[in-house]
Amino acid sequence: MSKRIVLTGCTKGLGRAMVHGFIKAGCRVTGIGRNAESLRELRDTFGASHRFEQVDVGDEEAVRTFADGVLEEDGCPDILINNAAIINRNAPIWEITDEEIGQILAINLKGVVSLMRAFLPPMNEAGRGLVVNFSSGWGRSASSLVAPYCMTKWGIEGLSRAAAEEVSEGVSVVALNPGIIDTDMLRSCFGESAAAHDRPEAWAQRAVPMLLQLGPGDNGQSLTVV
Repeated sequence: MSKRIVLTGCTKGLGRAMVHGFIKAGCRVTGIGRNAESLRELRDTFGASHRFEQVDVGDEEAVRTFADGVLEEDGCPDILINNAAIINRNAPIWEITDEEIGQILAINLKGVVSLMRAFLPPMNEAGRGLVVNFSSGWGRSASSLVAPYCMTKWGIEGLSRAAAEEVSEGVSVVALNPGIIDTDMLRSCFGESAAAHDRPEAWAQRAVPMLLQLGPGDNGQSLTVV
């Protein structure tokens, strides 16, 4: 039986590459993102066998409505991948506005919590399921000018480890550092030097098989795509 995947941040970068990878592997994908045009392109490409919806993960009510619809129509997913994230503009912490801090917290941390709160209870009841929370190398180290982003990714590490101790047997929660990939986000920090790293499509060829092999024995781990 093919695995059912719920994936946030599906419209570009790693998320879009994973959509293609999981579908190629025979999975059924439900993806969410904020870019209406990109979502329409995904629907046109992959048809009605997969779902792509416009949802802002920073909106708790929208997340709950989305999750209720998934659970009612498709049942409990096999894998929830919390990939959606944004990064602050390169600047020291005292130059980052309250609005910017609030937005990065809402998407990178609260959004992950909202999805976990929606899907972990049915996973616990079913005694199966995997939650993959995307961390970063900057969730295990730090760098200047990206302090808010580091803050959220360090938070993902702690959140994942703590939640892993709360789930039922058969359910697992992991933090995943995807590695360094040539995405728009990386280019906002590294500029053109980001081109020295793999593109998302090449990365997904390694990441998707790895994710599909994870199970209860990985619960609580901080993993890295190599």
